[in-house]
Amino acid sequence: MIYRVRHSTRYAYGSTVDLAAHLLHLIPRALPGQRVLQASVTATPSPSRRRDALDHFGNHATWLFLDEPHAAFEVVGEAMVDVGFGAPPPAAATPAWEGVAAMARAGGPAGWQAAEFAFGSPMVRVEPAARAYAAPSFPAGRPVLEGLLDLNARIRRDFAYRPGATSLATPVAEVLARREGVCQDFSHVMISALRALGLPARYVSGYIRTRPPPGTPPGTPPGTPPGTPPGQPRRRGSDQSHAWVGCWLGPQHGWVDLDPTNGTVVRDEHLVVGWGRDYGDVSPVNGVVLGGGEHSLGIAVDLEPVAVDAAGWGVTDRARPG
Repeated sequence: MIYRVRHSTRYAYGSTVDLAAHLLHLIPRALPGQRVLQASVTATPSPSRRRDALDHFGNHATWLFLDEPHAAFEVVGEAMVDVGFGAPPPAAATPAWEGVAAMARAGGPAGWQAAEFAFGSPMVRVEPAARAYAAPSFPAGRPVLEGLLDLNARIRRDFAYRPGATSLATPVAEVLARREGVCQDFSHVMISALRALGLPARYVSGYIRTRPPPGTPPGTPPGTPPGTPPGQPRRRGSDQSHAWVGCWLGPQHGWVDLDPTNGTVVRDEHLVVGWGRDYGDVSPVNGVVLGGGEHSLGIAVDLEPVAVDAAGWGVTDRARPG
């Protein structure tokens, strides 16, 4: 499936900003199963300096520096991406989870690239409570992917999706206790649980397709509330940037991506921008400003298929937040 994505972020400042520096992760990665056909990042006002390069994790990063006074700042990332990730291996054919954890601990040629994702990070502490929550999914000797699929489904079932219930500063322990939050929270919980077991897990940032509920007639405007039988809710987290979890299965099978917010395996309805240890490594827009005072923030995301699929939703299916 080919997608067109547009991600706009706009700041309006209460007073003039004299200097600003921004770090952006808005250009999708080129991956097996993901081909970037076109990508750009534009900013208003234009920066005095700009640098584009790969960060430590291999993500596309853009650094912008503004030294002219400005009262507003807007940055827009646009891309055209062909997505079609392969199916994961049969779950029963993957190694026991303890063996994968042992390979990560040993590092060496087989596991050194995964090993850095087995430790706690600034936004994801390795919580004993997260390990206890994950334990029923990982009895002794269970194939690692079987355990991952079970944990992924349990988080989807046990945690309520409630925008506004948490913030960027909400720790994993609190999300575990409250059992509510958004995609970032659920990804951090799953990552904490897996790292507590010794399994390398990384935070993946990107977008997810909004699909109209089954039974909705073609041509129905996007965002129409469910209600036409056999309707069902839209995917969680589909109206903004999205997050999920990558877990290492060992050197033979590599990484698999799972979406605990929706209880799914990532295939052809997720678009990857980048990954890191947690949200802080790959946030779409980050930076510092001198001046500005109070500010308002507006974010808008459009994700639109540009090729018609078998269900006929190609040219109308899109996601846009309020």
